[in-house]
Amino acid sequence: MITRLFSAALRGVDAVEVEVEVHGRDGEKPGTIVVGLPDAAVRESAMRVGSAISSSGLTDCVVNVVNLAPADLKKEGPSFDLPIALAIAANGMDTAFPNEEDYALVGELSLDGTVRPVKGVLSIAIEAKKRGRKKILVPAENAAEAAITEGIEVIPITSLNQAYHYLTGERSIEPFHLDREKFFQAQRSYEVDFEDVKGQHHVKRALEVAVAGGHNILMVGPPGTGKSMLAKRLPTIMPDMSEDEAIETTKIHSIAGLLDPKKSFLVTRPFRAPHHTISDAGLLGGGSNPGPGEISLSNNGVLFLDELPEFRRSTLEVLRQPLEDGEVTITRAAGSLSFPAKCVLVAALNPCPCGFFGDSKRDCRCNPRQVENYRQRISGPLLDRIDLHVEVPLVAYKELASSASGEKSERIRERVIAAREIQAKRLQGSEGFLTNAAMPSRQVRAHCQLDQESSNLLEQAMETLNFSARAHDRILKVARTLADLAGEENIGSSQIMEAIQYRTLDRRLAF
Repeated sequence: MITRLFSAALRGVDAVEVEVEVHGRDGEKPGTIVVGLPDAAVRESAMRVGSAISSSGLTDCVVNVVNLAPADLKKEGPSFDLPIALAIAANGMDTAFPNEEDYALVGELSLDGTVRPVKGVLSIAIEAKKRGRKKILVPAENAAEAAITEGIEVIPITSLNQAYHYLTGERSIEPFHLDREKFFQAQRSYEVDFEDVKGQHHVKRALEVAVAGGHNILMVGPPGTGKSMLAKRLPTIMPDMSEDEAIETTKIHSIAGLLDPKKSFLVTRPFRAPHHTISDAGLLGGGSNPGPGEISLSNNGVLFLDELPEFRRSTLEVLRQPLEDGEVTITRAAGSLSFPAKCVLVAALNPCPCGFFGDSKRDCRCNPRQVENYRQRISGPLLDRIDLHVEVPLVAYKELASSASGEKSERIRERVIAAREIQAKRLQGSEGFLTNAAMPSRQVRAHCQLDQESSNLLEQAMETLNFSARAHDRILKVARTLADLAGEENIGSSQIMEAIQYRTLDRRLAF
């Protein structure tokens, strides 16, 4: 007897449907063979499944051959346990599941038949819907995640026995229902706020500009000036994620196994701050079956690189293309996979190894050679891809001791949203970019026209400060964002001057 059920394998941030075929027969030597390019975790399912079937009061055949089709697609992880066990039990019990093509199934099994949660359920639910499946059986802990997908009924499963009797029609299970709007609103909150930050008004202004236009930003200053504190609050002034953005971001975190079981869905902007010892693969993504790196985990949010010069130079250089394209492509012998990487990069560094170069109150212990070597850890091409450079000085005692609170994130976010709406309207119909930072050269020429005075200012800056052609375009993009924040249709000389001010670290890096 052959039983067929449907599941899915993860490939990048998406899933590919897998047909689970089980042929059960009598034989002298018991055993279960899994074919179809399984990894070690899938091959080991034979042992878990056998114990789970026995513990659930079901029977199986003596010999089982499990085929996971398509056979040329690598299958990873324990998520095939549930469909394999159900198909084997159906053969052993000589039972046919009615309407088996209506279902997709996914879940890991414990030895006693309990169903455990797995990764990537949202991607699998989306794939099942595309394939015309009407229902998806998932572990109860993953039900809220799967229910984000509209148009498919989510059946929460807690045990193999429960799933078997549901498929045979002997038992009913109430589908999981999710109030999407209520769920979204309940989760949209942050524990931090910009009002906690004392002083640093010009830095807050630069961060507002960065978020309004989707620009990358570099903060330079001695230790204890609030660089990390400011960076952590950046998501609080970003517009709320749209439903599509939330789904895309959740898919990435689900595949990486980083979803909070209590939330099951990301509706707040992610903030990722990897340590400077991270590897190239950890930052960019990789592995034998490539998974997302930190730059993809921060998609639609913020990637914060503190102590930027302490990162290996090779690790920083791999960021250049993803920052430009908003996408990471990882190529292996088996093929290429792409992961979204549309994030705001926030980098921070001290002005020298000891941190006090140029400080009027504390002496620097570094010699000129140490300072120069520290500078050289950050390449010019990488700096070119960071639109805003801002110095973060020490905060005066009077500001620290003041009882007055800073401007709330909500107020700043309102201005950011207004500027984003202007950009979205201007760039409507331009596929792939809705912020000024993402505009290609053609759009820059169309939307960043300058009057004679502004053009002369920019020409003088280019010749005096030796800016690159990429820096020229980024100055125009930042000036366009400044004009949008001011609600002005045309870029003026004041916007050009402020945008130039944010590029001065190209030549001196605040040393």
